[in-house]
Amino acid sequence: MSLFVDIKKKLGDFHLDVCLEASDGVLGLLGASGCGKSMTLKCIAGIEKPDKGKIILDGVTLFDSEARINLPPQKRKIGYLFQSYALFPNMNVRQNILCGLRGESGNVLKDDALAEMLDMLQLHGLEKHRPHELSGGQQQRVALARILVGSPNILMLDEPFSALDSHLRGQLQIQMQKLLRQFGKSVLMVTHSRSEAYRLCNRIALIDDGGILSLKDTKALFSNPESRQVAIMTGVKNIADAKKIGEHELMVRDWGIKLTTALPLKDELCAVAIRAHYFNAKTNYNRYPVRFTDRMEEPFEYILQFRYENQNENSPDIWWRLPKDRMPKEPYEIGIAPQNVLPLYK
Repeated sequence: MSLFVDIKKKLGDFHLDVCLEASDGVLGLLGASGCGKSMTLKCIAGIEKPDKGKIILDGVTLFDSEARINLPPQKRKIGYLFQSYALFPNMNVRQNILCGLRGESGNVLKDDALAEMLDMLQLHGLEKHRPHELSGGQQQRVALARILVGSPNILMLDEPFSALDSHLRGQLQIQMQKLLRQFGKSVLMVTHSRSEAYRLCNRIALIDDGGILSLKDTKALFSNPESRQVAIMTGVKNIADAKKIGEHELMVRDWGIKLTTALPLKDELCAVAIRAHYFNAKTNYNRYPVRFTDRMEEPFEYILQFRYENQNENSPDIWWRLPKDRMPKEPYEIGIAPQNVLPLYK
């Protein structure tokens, strides 16, 4: 299964300009609220019409502004899970699921399809319940059953966990991971949560202000963000201007230190990023004296703030995050492995 999207749409002062390709697996659209993630899904689904461009799903053109093709939503074979789940309040679970079989005839066929969805999504015993009688997780599974019963060619999930509390969210993410593997086709998932995207998505497209900043395999995106904006969006806390001084060496003037990198450096180097988990009191690489300035306690971690011995007084404190069970006495020196020094470019 494959999806090609190259579209532009103007809404007042907002300009959506998205070009992406997706194949089997889960592609996450990650970004802040209002950046264009949900609008991209709506254009693919046919709910919104782009001003120009193309949308092609498995060789079938869904939209082409030049050829004047714009298939209606019901002909696009797209399963779209809305944030609100959009269940019909006056229908029970059975009726809501069977709405996904519009156009199908034959009671045996419908009964078989219904039984398969009840099994897959663990909904047995809830067939006669109405949406208001279901928990948030049960409502989500009913909405997914209604989508999947129609055998869509692609599944699109718009903030699927935003309406759930944190405990239920964690449980359902594990269930969703299994379900998406079973689906076996292209999946697009909109989220503003980095951890959610990391857990569930094979690839991530970072979207900001209507455009795609980066589209990479998930682990590659987090291990090598390459630009300051991508580093910030993937959660890096420690970023400073830097200058290349060797093939694998850079200078961070604000921190008053030199750092050795595992990656060879390009001349366009402009900054360096260090994730808060990457500091290490035991490593001998990139090791310098530090002075601790503050500490914040979380349920399972500490955040230690420190400054290097020769750090510019106008630069912010540096963050070191570590589990409570690995909390050492505050060391006089801290190091960073070369592979954890992330060079950033213009």
